[in-house]
Amino acid sequence: MKAAVYYHTGDPSVFRYEEVPDPVCRPGGVIIDVKAIGIQGGDTLHRQGGEMTGVPHIVGYQAAGVIREVGGNVTGRYPGQRVVATMPSGSHASLVSVPEAATYEVPEGLSLELAAGVPIEFGTADDCLFEFGHLKAGETVLVQAGGGGVGLAAVQLAKRAGATVLATASSQEKLDRLREFGVDHGINYKAENFVARAMQLTKGRGVDLVVDSVGGKTLEGSISALGYRGRVSWVGNAGREEHVADARALMQKNASLTGVFFGAELQAQPQRCRAMIERLLGDVARGQLKVVVDRKFALSDAAEAHRYIEGRSAFGRVLLVPN
Repeated sequence: MKAAVYYHTGDPSVFRYEEVPDPVCRPGGVIIDVKAIGIQGGDTLHRQGGEMTGVPHIVGYQAAGVIREVGGNVTGRYPGQRVVATMPSGSHASLVSVPEAATYEVPEGLSLELAAGVPIEFGTADDCLFEFGHLKAGETVLVQAGGGGVGLAAVQLAKRAGATVLATASSQEKLDRLREFGVDHGINYKAENFVARAMQLTKGRGVDLVVDSVGGKTLEGSISALGYRGRVSWVGNAGREEHVADARALMQKNASLTGVFFGAELQAQPQRCRAMIERLLGDVARGQLKVVVDRKFALSDAAEAHRYIEGRSAFGRVLLVPN
C-alpha cells in the first residue's frame, strides 16, 4: 500500500510518500480501504516530536473508508461496510488495520469525507462541554480557537444546549463565519485582549466554562476569564508554547481546571463513548450538526497539508485523500 511515512520526527518536510507492506488483519479486527483521513491537531504534534511505533512511522488518529477484510472473530462488521475508525497511529495510509471496536458505521446519507471529521472532533468537544465541563443551559461558554475542528464542534454543541457562546479566532473573516454556527460574540485575539473582552461581555462576571485547545499563555488567560466557580476544559497545546500556565488564579474564585484527553476516555469508557459517537454521527447525517471541510489534499501531499494546518489559516477540517 501507499502511505505518508517518516523516519524521524520534525517539520512537515520529514514526510515521504512510499510503498509499505499492507497491514495484517487481526482475528478481532478489520482492514479498511481508506477514502478520507481527517488530520488531527495531535497528528501534527506527533509528527513534530511524538513517539514512533516503528520505522518508518505512519502517523494519524482517524480515517473513514470501506471495509475490505474482517478477522475470524469479528461479528458486527462485514466487507463493503462504510465505517469511520479511530486509532493510535496509522491513518495516513491507503489501508488501515484496526480492532472491530474502534470502528463506527457511517449512517446512510453521510459522506465518508464528512464522517472523517466526526468521532474525535465532536467526541472531544462533547466531553469538554458536558462530561467534564458540566455545561448547563443559560451558562456562558468561551471556546478558544473556534475555527478549528474541536472549536467548531464545541460552538455548535454549546449553542444547541442553550448556552451563550463566545469564541476566539485570528481574523474577522473567521469570526463572521462562526456566527453561522452559533457564536453570539466573536473575539479577535490578535486585535483585542480576549480576557478583557470576555469580562466586558459578561458585565464583569466572567464566563462559566472555557474550552481551551491552545494551552500556554492562552490557558492562563482562560483561567482569568472565568467567573466564580467557573471551569476550564483544557484539551490541547495547539499553541505549541513551552510556557507552563500558572494556575494559581483558580484558587481565588474556587474555579477548576480539568485536562481532557478523549483517547484515554475511549479506552476507559468505551460503551459510553460508542453511544456518544454514534449519536453524533447520526446528528451530522441528519444535518443537525455540521462538519466543515476547509481543504482536501492528496495523501502524497501530506507534507503540504500539515504545513497548511500549521499556518493556522484553516477553518474547519483539512482532509487527506488517498491517491
